[in-house]
Amino acid sequence: MVVFSYPIALLAEVVSVEFQNGGTSPVEEPRIIAFCCMYCAYAAADAAGSMRLNYPPNVHIVLMPCSGRVDDLFILKAFESGADGVYIAGCEEGSCHFVSGNLRAKRRVFFLKRILEEIGIEPERLEMFHISASQGGLFARVAKEMTEKVRLLGIIKWNKS
Repeated sequence: MVVFSYPIALLAEVVSVEFQNGGTSPVEEPRIIAFCCMYCAYAAADAAGSMRLNYPPNVHIVLMPCSGRVDDLFILKAFESGADGVYIAGCEEGSCHFVSGNLRAKRRVFFLKRILEEIGIEPERLEMFHISASQGGLFARVAKEMTEKVRLLGIIKWNKS
């Protein structure tokens, strides 16, 4: 499922409804939200599909105008709404369409990893990746690796009410 939305309330509602309905992933599989820049990472996801590369169906893509637009609350709300892992996928460093949005997102992930650790969530459940539009193979590999990492960490039980 692809979501193109910005308001936090709408994002939280969409994520929780997707997860309550089972989405595309069985309960045993980790639920992962991928906030993807529309210029690079989302185009890479599209390229992965065009190249018929498989990536886990439990990765739910949220289309963003820029990775720098991903707010702290979006990430925390994703975890609160049932996500077991979250990643931001943006342009490669130095080639952001909004100059420094991807660097802002990278700093935000670094900051939020410390916050997650303080509230008892493994910081490895949150990652930042830089993927160009032509790297469909990398997008698929990142989705698989993130799913595997979160699977090893286990499902978060407290957010599945």
